[in-house]
Amino acid sequence: MVSQDLVDTHLIRLLKLNRICPYLANSGKAVYLRKSRGLTADARSAELMKNPGNDNFKSSANTETAPRTFTWTSRDGLTLSGRQWGAQGSGTSQHPTILCLTGLSRNTRDFSDIAAFLQKKGYHVVALDYRGRGASAWDPEWHNYALPVEGHDIDDAIEHLGLNRFAILGTSRGGLHAMAMTHRYDADRMVGVILNDVGPHLEMKAIHRIAASIGKKMDYSSFEAVAEHMEHTLGNQFPAFSGQDWLKLSRQLASIRDGKCVIDYDPALAHTLVGWDDSSPTPDIWPLFEGLRKIPLLIIHGEFSDLLSRATCEKMLAAHPDARLVTVRGQGHAPVLWDQETQQEIAGFLDQLPA
Repeated sequence: MVSQDLVDTHLIRLLKLNRICPYLANSGKAVYLRKSRGLTADARSAELMKNPGNDNFKSSANTETAPRTFTWTSRDGLTLSGRQWGAQGSGTSQHPTILCLTGLSRNTRDFSDIAAFLQKKGYHVVALDYRGRGASAWDPEWHNYALPVEGHDIDDAIEHLGLNRFAILGTSRGGLHAMAMTHRYDADRMVGVILNDVGPHLEMKAIHRIAASIGKKMDYSSFEAVAEHMEHTLGNQFPAFSGQDWLKLSRQLASIRDGKCVIDYDPALAHTLVGWDDSSPTPDIWPLFEGLRKIPLLIIHGEFSDLLSRATCEKMLAAHPDARLVTVRGQGHAPVLWDQETQQEIAGFLDQLPA
């Protein structure tokens, strides 16, 4: 396994050469910055700890299948949050834990459906909220919303939970974390990866779209208002979605706080995307992708995705000796993992991982 110092050095060189610091990280090493930007973040963090938000979905009457919230403390003192679904059925000891890592501004509710499905298949599923997202504390310094810092948070959660053998389901940013983690974990511990609509080449038009919307509007009058806004901004990515689908998505994105529907991330996250324009070079993440070659890989691609192209998927298949591709029809960036067909594909991939 490559030493962490070498990985850090490579990240510094890669991020600087390709100007992907705003999107992927602000440095190769996890250097925690502390420049107070007022009481907003601290007050929000205190509120989250008192009220970590509701699931916006009906809780299971069976306490054995209902997800359990847990917390851990980051190396710089933030209280971070995650959820886990206990394995059900027989043969659970043979399965790796499934570690779910979210997109840039998303939270653990994104994995509720797929986690409940895998739980019934005998898998222990864990999902993490990055700092500044979901029920995790906001960071007073937005520069810490960076891959290396979040990577340390993920590593500490793994140790906190005692995960000796796991596979990763990474959506968008979560997939970038998965690529970096292959350089920190041996193949007998991190035994497989599912990349949900992300790869070693990111289409700049998608980054521009995300940068133009993130952090701009955070409060809404109702979930219906959130759903209407999401349909307006993402309708071309999910043309087959019904009104009920958009409403379900709104309940994953937002929660009720002080009588309003509030999107569950720190709006300061938008600062990490400042500076991207048409002159920005396309990020080259292929060196990080190389780490995936040692373990089985499932690539999930949204048919209408503007972040992950079909051409990039084909290159990934050619570069990886043990990769499979699943295209989710009628969806873009990123597939929501609600449909039975995609869930069965994920379970089938996981069932074939080495015991």
